[in-house]
Amino acid sequence: MAERQMQIGEVAERTGLSLRTIRHYEEVGLVIPSARSKGGFRLYTDADVERLMVIRRMKPLDFSLEEMRDLLDITDRIAATDDPATGEERERLRERLDSYRKVADARCQTLRAQLMAAEDFAATLRRRMRAGH
Repeated sequence: MAERQMQIGEVAERTGLSLRTIRHYEEVGLVIPSARSKGGFRLYTDADVERLMVIRRMKPLDFSLEEMRDLLDITDRIAATDDPATGEERERLRERLDSYRKVADARCQTLRAQLMAAEDFAATLRRRMRAGH
């Protein structure tokens, strides 16, 4: 059974990304559509959508396009490395992946601290509004 293919509009709806953003990710080589229709329309698979979702989740953590590309390459290579002879390569890839995980964890912590400060500020404004009535 052939894998279902989606046009860019459906992919945009499923990922919450704009058509322009999806096209940009194609232009910079992050996500290339798996196929093209006879009419030249981009066709995406579920795997393409999942790749776009990974990129979407990286965005709020301020990963650069180059870092995104590198991280996707690492995960692609780990997934493709089934040969036991490449165990050393696999270990190096896992170490690089772990370094990205550490960066992501640190950036999440920073975002949590920023959110706490923002929520505290909003609460202060609400208290002042109530006190003013």
